[in-house]
Amino acid sequence: MHQGPHVLIVEDDPVSRALLAGYFETEGYRVTQRDAAETILELVDADPPVLILLDIRLPGKDGLTLARELRARSGIGIIMVTSRRDDIDRIIGLEMGADDYVTKPFNPRELLVRAKNIIWRVSHQPDDGNRPAPRLSFENYILDMGSHQLTGPEGKPIRLTEGEFRLLATLAESPGRVLTRTQLMHKLKHRDWESSDRTIDVLIARVRRKLGDDPRQPRIIATIPNSGYLFAATIKR
Repeated sequence: MHQGPHVLIVEDDPVSRALLAGYFETEGYRVTQRDAAETILELVDADPPVLILLDIRLPGKDGLTLARELRARSGIGIIMVTSRRDDIDRIIGLEMGADDYVTKPFNPRELLVRAKNIIWRVSHQPDDGNRPAPRLSFENYILDMGSHQLTGPEGKPIRLTEGEFRLLATLAESPGRVLTRTQLMHKLKHRDWESSDRTIDVLIARVRRKLGDDPRQPRIIATIPNSGYLFAATIKR
C-alpha cells in the first residue's frame, strides 16, 4: 500500500497529539507519534520524516533544545507548537532553527497549508553535490555559508545562534539593498508574522553586538528609518 510522506509529532498532551495526527492522517500522511524528546534523534536517523511538529514544553528535554539538535544535523522541516502566544518563545524558536510556529487551538486548514509549504520546500531543496558553499568576507569578518560559522578579525570564531546566522546571511547576500522587517521574516521562513512582532529588531541588536557594530554609527548593518535594514559593508567573495 502506498504511504504518504512521513510526519513526526512530538507532543506530550494526548488530546493535542491525537488531533494533530488525525489532521495529517486524513490528508494521507504517514504519522509517527511520540510524547517526549529523548529518543527522537535516533528515530529520525532510522526513519527520517519530512516534517516534525514539536511541542516547545516537553517533559525532560524541551522542544527548543531538540529543535537546535535537529537543525544542526538536518534540513528537516520543523514547526514549533505551543499553547502560549509569546514573542519570546517565537524569537527563541526562530533562533533554534524552526521553520514555523503555531499556537493552540489549531486551525486545521491553516496548519495543513503551512505544513505542505514546508514539506514542498524540504522536498525540493536543490542538490548542490560537492559544490563548495561560499564564504563572504566583510570588515575583516568571514561568514562561511556552509558551516554557518562567523570568524572575527583575529581569526577567532564568533558564536551565532541559527536565527542570528540566517539574519546576517540574508543581509550579507543583498549588500546595499534595503530589506524590510517583513521581507526579513519571510526570508527567515518564519511565517507567523504580526506587525507588532519585534523579532527582527531583537536579532539585529544581538548581531550588532557580536560584530561590534555601533547602531549610532554603523559600519555593517544600517537602520533605514521607516523602511528596514541595509547591509552597508563591502562584500568580498
